[in-house]
Amino acid sequence: MASTSTKNNYYYGLGRRKSATARVRLIPGKGEIKINDIPASEYFSSSKYLMNKLSKPFVIVDKVNKYDVSAVVDGGGHNSQVEAVRLGIAKAFISLNEELKSTLKRADLLGRDPREKERKKFGLKSARKQRQFTKR
Repeated sequence: MASTSTKNNYYYGLGRRKSATARVRLIPGKGEIKINDIPASEYFSSSKYLMNKLSKPFVIVDKVNKYDVSAVVDGGGHNSQVEAVRLGIAKAFISLNEELKSTLKRADLLGRDPREKERKKFGLKSARKQRQFTKR
């Protein structure tokens, strides 16, 4: 998990949330965040809420505008993708410096949210929804 490439010198982290998976590379740079080769502000439609969520790991470890992020994300919606990338960034920071682990854990950035979509059951309309009961 904590792998560092000698050729490009990047730090890797994998983040997951619901059905979203993010493979994140942390590269020393000037703070550019690209998701699927598109700038993050453009990818998330300039949503300030999602951009704040995305930059939280940098603020917590006080490394704002010191690393570029290159992430490949598939599956899920925008919120799940942001949370997957955020977890990937936090894990990449740990592969960069093991001492940041306690700081990130206290900020609640290292826990993987285990909630998944429940599958549809046979004989029901959806996972739990049943047909309307008629007494007469």
